Amino acid sequence: MRAAQLARDAAYAPYSRFRVGAAVLAADGSIYTGANVENVSYGLTVCAERVAIHTAVAAGRRRLVALAVSGPSGISPCGACRQVMDEFGVRTVILASPRGRPIAAVALRTLLPRAFTRRALRAAHARL
Repeated sequence: MRAAQLARDAAYAPYSRFRVGAAVLAADGSIYTGANVENVSYGLTVCAERVAIHTAVAAGRRRLVALAVSGPSGISPCGACRQVMDEFGVRTVILASPRGRPIAAVALRTLLPRAFTRRALRAAHARL
């Protein structure tokens, strides 16, 4: 949670001023952080959660365990971030206050009960 809160300080959010930090825990115990990076074209903005996950993946980590996110009012990750978390095995999401205090620990399955999976993709391909 502390790593997520510290990552929040690095957010680039000149348009919304909505600063978010995230920290992801890999299965080997290493922690990777990320901050949201906005763009004047909002659709090109990247969420802190995906920055943290992509940083872990770029470092060779493929098995992720938990993710903490720190932002205004204990925000919850967006749907795109939830789907990316599922891809790499995140099972627990910790919502933290802007000061890094825990607000809630939530199972990813609660946040994303019907994730799009490899099995669903194979089934879709089989129907083509």
